[in-house]
Amino acid sequence: MNTSKRKAAGARTVSVKPRAFEPFPRSLVGHVPTIAITPVADGRTGAYESNVAGTWLMVERVRDLIRRNVFLPDGTPVRVVTAPEIVYGARTGALAQALYTREGVSANIWVSRSWAYSDELMSACMGIGSSEWQQAAYGLNQTDRPGAVWLKAFTAAMDEKLRPVFSIYNPDLEDESGPMAPYVAERILRFARCAAAIAEMRGKNYLSVGSVSMGIIGSDVRRNMFQQYLGMGTVSVDMVAVRGRMDRGLYDHEELKDAFAFMKKRFKFDFGRGRRPLPQDALLKECIKMTLVVRDMMIGNARLADSRVGRRQRFSADVEFAQGHNAIAAGTQGQRQWTDLHPNFDLTESMLCSSFDWNGHRAPMVVATENDSKNAIGMLVAGLLTGMPQLFADIRTNWTPESILKATGRDVSAIAPQGLIDKRNSGAGALDYAVDVFKLVPGGSKMTVQEIAARIRSSKALQRNLIEQATSATAYEAAILEYFPGDGLSSSYRTPGGIAMTAYRYNAIGEMMTCSVVEGETVELPAAVADHVSKVTNPTWPESYWAPRGMSSFEYMSKIGPNHDANSFGLIGADMITLNAMLRIPVDMHNVPSAQVFRPTMWDRFGGDDFRACGALGPLYR
Repeated sequence: MNTSKRKAAGARTVSVKPRAFEPFPRSLVGHVPTIAITPVADGRTGAYESNVAGTWLMVERVRDLIRRNVFLPDGTPVRVVTAPEIVYGARTGALAQALYTREGVSANIWVSRSWAYSDELMSACMGIGSSEWQQAAYGLNQTDRPGAVWLKAFTAAMDEKLRPVFSIYNPDLEDESGPMAPYVAERILRFARCAAAIAEMRGKNYLSVGSVSMGIIGSDVRRNMFQQYLGMGTVSVDMVAVRGRMDRGLYDHEELKDAFAFMKKRFKFDFGRGRRPLPQDALLKECIKMTLVVRDMMIGNARLADSRVGRRQRFSADVEFAQGHNAIAAGTQGQRQWTDLHPNFDLTESMLCSSFDWNGHRAPMVVATENDSKNAIGMLVAGLLTGMPQLFADIRTNWTPESILKATGRDVSAIAPQGLIDKRNSGAGALDYAVDVFKLVPGGSKMTVQEIAARIRSSKALQRNLIEQATSATAYEAAILEYFPGDGLSSSYRTPGGIAMTAYRYNAIGEMMTCSVVEGETVELPAAVADHVSKVTNPTWPESYWAPRGMSSFEYMSKIGPNHDANSFGLIGADMITLNAMLRIPVDMHNVPSAQVFRPTMWDRFGGDDFRACGALGPLYR
C-alpha cells in the first residue's frame, strides 16, 4: 500500500493513503434494498406456543416469495431479513429493531395468523422503522385464529399515528397447508417491488448535463422535489464538461475502438446528402465519445483513474473525474446551446437507455432527452419496477380513424377505434422497443413484464436474440440540419403492434408533484398508413403507435400534462399507483381497474381521495 506522510501545524505526522477509485460490487454505490419480515403473536403462555409453528410458516412463505421474484434491474436480488424471534412485546421488538438497524432495512412486512396486542405492541415497538419506512401487514384469513382481528386493530393504530400501512388480507379463507393464495402473493410482490424501488433511489443522484432546453419546463430540475419526494440528490454540470473531456481525451480509447466496430457492423446508417458538418466516421466517433463521457459522468470509470491506462492512451489520469456522480438517472440538455455547434445526443440516449451496448447485455440506464427531469423520474421509477428499458417519447400527434381515412384512404377503425397517439422523439428511443419482448421469450404472452425481464437476464440465448432483432430493425439516420446544425445520428425503427405498454408522466404543480398513469397497447398500422404518418412527421425518428385503454386518444392528448411522456413494456399501472402512494405523490389520472388499486388503509379514511391523503401526509422525506 502506498502511503505518504502529512504533518499539520502543531500536529503529529500521520500516514495518509493516496486517494483512488475504490471498487464497488455494483455500478452505483449504495446499500441493496432490504425488506424485513416481522412476525407477531399473542404473548400469553399457551396462546403464544400454539401459534409459533403456523406464524413461522407464514414468514417462510413471504420470505421465499420475495426472494424468488424481486430483483433490481441488474439482477441483484432484494435482501430479506426476518426478526430473530416472534415479536410479542417491547424487548422482542427492540431485538428486531437492533437487527434491522445493522442490516439497513427500509421496509417491513408484519405477519400474524392470530390476535396480538395491536396498539400496545405498536407503541412499545415504535423503534421498528422510521417514518420513512414502507410498512405492510399481512393477516391470515382463517376462522380458528383469525388474523383479521389483529390486522384491523393494527391498521387502525397505524392510521391514528399517521403511519401509512398496506393491509394484505385474502378475500377467501386460506388453507395453511396449501400454496399461498394468489391474491396475497400478488399484493406482497407489489409492495416489495415498490418498496425496493424507493430504497434503491434513495441517496443517489440525478445528473443534469446542461440546463433548460428550449424553454421546456420539464428541464427545470427542481432540487427540493427530488430531495423531498424521492430522497435523491441532484448534480448539475455545464455541457462544456462533456466537451472538455472529449477534447482532453478523457475517455477509454480502447472502448471507443470496440464501440465503433460494433456500431459499424450492427447497424445500417444514412449519413445524409450534400455537405455535412463532419465526415461520416468522424461523426459516429464523436457520438460514441459523447456516450462514453455521459456514462462515465453518471457512474464513474476506474480506468480514468489509472495512470498506466492514461499513459498508454495519452490522457492525463484523474481520480476526481473518474469517480462520476453516482447518478441513477440523468438528462442531457442538447438543444440549442450544444446542438447548434455539435452533434445531438440521440445516439447517446438511445444506447444508454437500451439493455445492451458494445459490451453486451446490461441493466438499462436512464438518460432523458432535453434534460426533462420529470420524465426521467418516471423512467427511473418504471425501470426499477420492471427491470426493463423505458421509452422516452414526444406526444407527437393524435390520429383519429377519421383523420387517417381522410389522409390515406384506409379505414383503421377496427384496430384503433378510438384513435392512436404517434409517439416519437428525435432518435433517443431505447432500441429494445424495436422488438416485441413478449414474443421474444417463449410463453411470454402469459408472463408479467418482471418475469420477462428475469428470463432475459438469465438467458444468454435470449440476450443474443434481443440484440440481433433490435440492431437489425434499427437504422441510424442523419440529423435534420434545420433543427440540429451540428448534425447527429438518430435511431430509427418502428415498434411492433400488440404490445402491452403503460404511459406515465410526473408533473410539478407549484410545489406539489403529481403523476399520470395510463395503460394501453401499441398498434400495428398497415404499412402504407404508417409510412404516411411517418413521412408527414419525421421519417428519421423511431415511431411507436399507441392507443390508451378505455379512453380516446384525444382524451389522453387533452389530459396528459406536457409535450413528453415515457412508456414501459407491460401493464404496470397498479404498481405505479402503489409506489406513488408510498412517496405521497397523488395520481391525477389513471385507467387502472379499481380492484387492482393497492394503497395504505389511511387512504380509506380520506374517502379514497389520493390528493387529500397525500396532502395530509406531505412528501415522504420532508
